[in-house]
Amino acid sequence: MRNVTPVTFRDEARPEDPQNVRRIVRETGFFYPHEVEVAVELVGERLSRGASSGYSFLFAEDAGRLVGYTCFGPIACTRWSYDLFWIVVGKDRRGRGLGRDLLARTEEAIAAMGGRRVYTETSSRDLYAPTRGFYLKCGYRQDAILEDFYGPGDGKVIYVKELTGSPVAGEDA
Repeated sequence: MRNVTPVTFRDEARPEDPQNVRRIVRETGFFYPHEVEVAVELVGERLSRGASSGYSFLFAEDAGRLVGYTCFGPIACTRWSYDLFWIVVGKDRRGRGLGRDLLARTEEAIAAMGGRRVYTETSSRDLYAPTRGFYLKCGYRQDAILEDFYGPGDGKVIYVKELTGSPVAGEDA
């Protein structure tokens, strides 16, 4: 079943977003406390430094309540590669298409910024099997696994998606 209440999207961070991001990331049950704090810290960076922070956001709200978001930005020293740092959908919104919508809109924003490749990562733990499946269903390919990256038995699985095909030789981006 699709969302019955329309979701609105915005790309500007607001002063209340750090606490809302903390709530939604914590509620997922996927992240360690220190990871939750990193998510909050990135919103704070955007609020204090603006675009120069290198972090862009897309927030999804239902009647003013945060129900999902993405955080993304260019990868330093690359021509057109971007990281998808966070994609989080509230527990009560999973399985309704909001994650796909957020990801598609984020990819459109990245393409509009000149991005051609999106990289994202997740854990190899069993808890993250649905996340890995999500990326594959959304057209990402698994590019690498770094064993024991996060800790013993917890590898880093890296995915990539081409947004506009292969770069043209000699083309400036």
